[in-house]
Amino acid sequence: MTVPTGPTPLRRRGGLRADHLQLLLALVGLGAGLALPRVTPGPQVAGPQVNDMLLGLGVGVLSVTTVIFSVLFLVVQWAHTTFTPRLTMFRESRVVWRTFAFAVSLSVFSFTAALTIGTDARVTILVPAVAGVLLLALLVLLWALLLRAFASIQLGPVLHFVTGRGRSILHSLYADGSAYSLGKPGSDEALPPLRATVTWPHSLAVLQQVDMDKLLDVARHANAVVVLRTVPGLTVSSGAAVADVHGGDPDASAVLGALITGAERTFDQDPLFAFRLLSDIVLRALSPAVNDSATAVEGLDCLEELLAAPMPVSVGPLRVRDRGGTPRVLVQLPGWERFLHTGVDDAIAAAVNSPMTLRRLRTLLLRLRADGPADRHDLLEHRLEWVEAELARRFPVLWDETERTSFDGP
Repeated sequence: MTVPTGPTPLRRRGGLRADHLQLLLALVGLGAGLALPRVTPGPQVAGPQVNDMLLGLGVGVLSVTTVIFSVLFLVVQWAHTTFTPRLTMFRESRVVWRTFAFAVSLSVFSFTAALTIGTDARVTILVPAVAGVLLLALLVLLWALLLRAFASIQLGPVLHFVTGRGRSILHSLYADGSAYSLGKPGSDEALPPLRATVTWPHSLAVLQQVDMDKLLDVARHANAVVVLRTVPGLTVSSGAAVADVHGGDPDASAVLGALITGAERTFDQDPLFAFRLLSDIVLRALSPAVNDSATAVEGLDCLEELLAAPMPVSVGPLRVRDRGGTPRVLVQLPGWERFLHTGVDDAIAAAVNSPMTLRRLRTLLLRLRADGPADRHDLLEHRLEWVEAELARRFPVLWDETERTSFDGP
């Protein structure tokens, strides 16, 4: 498979799937439960007592773990919806599924070892010792799980998590590398003749990831250029065009096989997702049912950090090249204007009755205009005039104080 010589954008996120991990650890527990009781050298302990302990441990771990996970998912998911229904940071956390898989493995080990011991009068001391060590390890994992759950229902950690993931994906996509380059608007290179358009044959789904290594390999073998007409984060419907193929003629199923879809958006390759989540948090805080301007201001703090990231206002297609330097895949990424629209415009409209939020929005726009490149100024100026007009019309006393300062805090 052709692998680019530099960092590859839109690289598929690896990792062991949760169901595979659970199966793997269950098999490990099964094997240990079958083998360990058959060890004969070394100290021995009474078999019936160990058998009772293992049965109690297996039932107890399974029952307690089930209750803990049920309560955590109910509470954390409810808390997440107070921020935005699209937030899945707890459910996707690795510690969640690793803890559950470890608990399943410990239960399988306990039951299997108990059945293996059966009516034996004596058994190696390794069996209760290993069970005790595994139980302590499970308690440590449960402690980490509870800390993760507490963080998932607190505003500060949630905002920090979303901002961190957004900053990471922006850096990976908008910093040129040797394997790819961002084009400029209106400067597209000539493409080979269009040979085919690949359409989505399945039901409605969200494009979550692009397996770029696989797509590069498909395009190289067919001597083709694949132009993606959708990007991670967008919804694709049945019959919608997802890619144009120029030059060669690769199998459509091979192109579709590089697109990983699901029911909802994820952080993995979606540069707009963090802006969407932060905007959701701001909008929900400003809704009449919540009316929490302070939360909206905290969300705008995070949006300002992401909007300050270096990226062009508008961009041409991102070209991903093979090892020989030939562009093989083109992806149209959003420019800074789209990020500004997603993060700020709805917030301005929702903040018309919140002077605290309007003043924070004014500060955000002024800072971005002062510190950002000149090609952003027109976009920021239009929104700044909007915010200042709302402040002057709705809160004239506050506006008289605000206009005397360049940067006023919330």
